[in-house]
Amino acid sequence: MNKVKLSEFQKKSSQMIDEVVEQARTIVLTKDGVPVGQITPYVDRRDTLFGYLRGSVVVKGDIIGPVLAVGVNR
Repeated sequence: MNKVKLSEFQKKSSQMIDEVVEQARTIVLTKDGVPVGQITPYVDRRDTLFGYLRGSVVVKGDIIGPVLAVGVNR
């Protein structure tokens, strides 16, 4: 993560954005030494987590029937 003064970023913004994309690094923008923002590479993510693990679970056996406790006398 690189820290860059906001005034320097304003002068070299295009070059720095290319650097973020090529190196997949984050740039933290500072003003008077205080962080005010950051430039990060874009990551394409799903809109929702619903269905994210679809197809990763395998069901073996009866998942609806009663479960018998082991070691219990009935």
